[in-house]
Amino acid sequence: MVQIPTTKYGTPRRAVLGAALAGVAAPALAGCVTSGGDSGNGSATGAKTAENPLGVVPDAPLEVVVFKGGYGDDYAKNAEAQYAQKYPKAKIDHKGIQRVGEALQPRFVADTPPDVVDNSGAGRLDLPTLAAAGKLSDLTELLDAPAWDVAGAKVRDTLLPGVIEDGTLAGKVVTLNLTYTVWGLWYSRPLFDQHGWAYPKNWTEMLALCDQIKRAGIAPWTYQGKYPEYLNDPLLTMAAKTGGTDLLKAVDNLEPNAWKSDALIGAASAIAELAGKGYIMAGSEALSHTESQAAWCQGKAAFIPCGSWLESEQKGVAPANFGMVMGAVPALTAGDKMAGTAVQAASSESYLVPAKAKNSAGGLEYLRILFSKASAKAFAEANATLPAIAGATDGLTLTSGLSSVRDAVTAAGKEAFSFGFRSWYAPLAKAVDDATGELANKRITPQAWAERIQKAADAVAKDSSVTKYQR
Repeated sequence: MVQIPTTKYGTPRRAVLGAALAGVAAPALAGCVTSGGDSGNGSATGAKTAENPLGVVPDAPLEVVVFKGGYGDDYAKNAEAQYAQKYPKAKIDHKGIQRVGEALQPRFVADTPPDVVDNSGAGRLDLPTLAAAGKLSDLTELLDAPAWDVAGAKVRDTLLPGVIEDGTLAGKVVTLNLTYTVWGLWYSRPLFDQHGWAYPKNWTEMLALCDQIKRAGIAPWTYQGKYPEYLNDPLLTMAAKTGGTDLLKAVDNLEPNAWKSDALIGAASAIAELAGKGYIMAGSEALSHTESQAAWCQGKAAFIPCGSWLESEQKGVAPANFGMVMGAVPALTAGDKMAGTAVQAASSESYLVPAKAKNSAGGLEYLRILFSKASAKAFAEANATLPAIAGATDGLTLTSGLSSVRDAVTAAGKEAFSFGFRSWYAPLAKAVDDATGELANKRITPQAWAERIQKAADAVAKDSSVTKYQR
């Protein structure tokens, strides 16, 4: 259901930035470099005032295209209604669609795109290609505009950690992501209360608890075996906590031997230990995400790694009063550079304003409304999903899962982090997934895991045809 940065991954659970636009060659796009938001591209612009900081032309039509997926598109229509209140002469054309890339790719090539696009779901637009071709507006002007409903704040001041970075390509902010995904370990609080189990704060406590869980006749862990990327989340989180920001940079910047670091081999060893001690539910390797998550909801396993969309995805599957909650991945060593409360998090549900939009100022203004605190609060209430806007859940009665996600983000503070390599280098992301699947099934050692991935990273680094990104 969820559309991630993603951003990130190659299965239906994740977003992929690296997929090529069907039928569009990057060189063909690259020959059409433009800049957005001025009269030079035919965009409607008006005078900028305190009441109209982005220079919206009041009667200019506004076309909004939204991915109509698990979140529906009522939230987008609500923001459009607020836009219409402020600009009643503006005609708004709303389209809720699937396969955004397939639908809009010809319009980007022809330089006749909509004014604002929710680039999410399967078959989305390829952002790096569009950005390199100058097809996307720089959203800095929006970020520096006054927040819609937070006095004295700019839009950028209202966003959760990492949101701006998630939307940045080659030093330019090209997307703004509406939802905030956090990765952790999920469990049933009532089940833990029933057995008197406490959530582990470090890996030593995790292994001791796994032994107790196994003795109780329950598998300690399961995972979405057909998509081993899910198991990468706790592995990479443990490694990041151990190695800190230096490790994140080394991995994402394709530095030599980054994957052979003690932090990564240590984290891989922890996953291998789970498998070696029989703490992963038998048969997990063959399960899809829906099958493994259903088994977890049936009480066959105590822990499952997943992103914060899990609660929404399990509606109708989890029993009443299952009480699912998410905990931060336990610390791996006593000398970790990040606190045990640090979490891997990233924003998703990407909104963009095309450079050749006829009403780019209107597109930016629409996003100013959509990313308001009131709009985000309504979104959270309707979708049980954490928005990327700070304080969006204040005053709401939250489900157990969403409440735990919010608490995890609050506890993490500034130590919410993410890796970029998954978005930037699809072959490397696949190599990591494949190696972790082999590791979890005891077919390779942690050292072999690291060597395999490092070889893939080195190949990407040496490939001059691959655009490189730096963090």
